[in-house]
Amino acid sequence: MNPRINLLPYREQRRTRQRRQFAALMAGAVVVGVAIWVAGHALLSGYIENQTARNEYLKREIAKVDKEIEAVRRLREDIQALLGRKKIIESLQTDRGQSVLLLDQLAAQTPDGLYLRSLKQDGAKITLGGYAQTNARVSTFMRNLENAGVFEQPVLVEVKAVTVNNRRLADFSLTTSLKPVRNEVPGGAPAPVAPPPAAAKG
Repeated sequence: MNPRINLLPYREQRRTRQRRQFAALMAGAVVVGVAIWVAGHALLSGYIENQTARNEYLKREIAKVDKEIEAVRRLREDIQALLGRKKIIESLQTDRGQSVLLLDQLAAQTPDGLYLRSLKQDGAKITLGGYAQTNARVSTFMRNLENAGVFEQPVLVEVKAVTVNNRRLADFSLTTSLKPVRNEVPGGAPAPVAPPPAAAKG
């Protein structure tokens, strides 16, 4: 007769031990998972903070560069405005000098028996109109202009006989050009203009 052995307590102990081992493994897995999540979160947060700091630095530097660009743009605008004013002043000075020279030379080169009644200037081009006692006086006037050294290319546009105050006169119109006056001597002072040759009066 074989004796009977009760294995129930042994099996129960083994199941209990297995449950404890499984619980320990699960707890360990949870701890490892939480540790990995915390480490990943900390690493990601550090990366985000670092990137945010870099972005803020770049924004500040870009703002500085934008201010410098704006300052350079305003400086260029100021320079262009000053250059424009300088050109205007130079143009006014040149025009004033040419106007004085124009009137002075017209008075000097006008022969006797001829007088001007109109003068129009468009840049360097000058249109003159007037009366002369004869056509020969008109020709003399044109030669005087050409020889004065101030005018160039006088061209007769029209001449016709008219009666003014019961006098027979030649009504003429001509064009010429005023030479630019930009001669300078060392030191920036304008060079004196040489006196023109004596105008013919006859």
